[in-house]
Amino acid sequence: MNIEDFQSHLHLCLNRPTVLTIGVFDGVHLGHQHLIRRVHERARELGYLAGVVTLYPHPQQIIAPDFQVAYLTTLEERLYLLRRQGVDWVAVLRFDTQVAQASAAQFVRMLKSCLQFRELWVGPDFALGKGREGDLARLRHLGGTEGFTVHVVAPFTVDDEVVNSTRVRQALTAGSVQDAAKLLGRPVTLIGRVVAGAQRGRQLGFPTANLEVDEQLLVPANGVYVAYACWNNRCCPALVNIGHRPTFDDGPRSIEAYLLQGCEDLYGKQITLEFRERLRSEVRFPGPEALAAQITEDVRRAKSLLKIE
Repeated sequence: MNIEDFQSHLHLCLNRPTVLTIGVFDGVHLGHQHLIRRVHERARELGYLAGVVTLYPHPQQIIAPDFQVAYLTTLEERLYLLRRQGVDWVAVLRFDTQVAQASAAQFVRMLKSCLQFRELWVGPDFALGKGREGDLARLRHLGGTEGFTVHVVAPFTVDDEVVNSTRVRQALTAGSVQDAAKLLGRPVTLIGRVVAGAQRGRQLGFPTANLEVDEQLLVPANGVYVAYACWNNRCCPALVNIGHRPTFDDGPRSIEAYLLQGCEDLYGKQITLEFRERLRSEVRFPGPEALAAQITEDVRRAKSLLKIE
């Protein structure tokens, strides 16, 4: 892979020195934020630019094609969250077989030719290059010849455990959106477009907006959640059901939001669900009447938790 090919994967070249970090940064959780904050602080000390390179798609999708990725955020949301960390620039490095085959030395030289980095800040388990041969020792050696230093940031912990994307995924898989929010430093979100549904909720007196999301996104465990539905700079409290509608048909998994204060036609709009708490798991009821009664109770509990009338 030559410099021109690499530049076509990165779409960015700089002529000012940079303090850099590189990684996937899926979710932009508190551990990522901790690392990026140190990059930002160090760049300001030196008068350099502070930059982040995020890899997309996930390298494991290229290295192991059978790997099933479960992203915590869309790429668009990831870039928004990274830019909010105060860095001067964020760039996406398109990861493909060409990039995967580059040795650590090739990778570093191409990266340096494009980004002029003087310092590389990473976590203790960081490695790059084919077969991850560019571990910290190798990178420090390369830094001595290529003109950069390597700085390692200690892991960030919550409840005496290291914060990482695996912990966030485990919390979401268990339906614990509150635990996941503690690790992310913000509410769990799910972005998608409202599409036509089976109208089951309307028939029960609880019309819902049915959300279609990227199939690679990790959706919280099936159940009923208290959330906010946000669109066009507006947020409304909502009751969200995730599951297969076992009372009716055990159909495909769906994400349905019932707005607790009025109902607006959201069809075709992109909305963001901000999860606050899980009320209960998904349950098969004897019939529509029993389900409607339970939803009425769910609505009461949701309003109580959100302190709304």
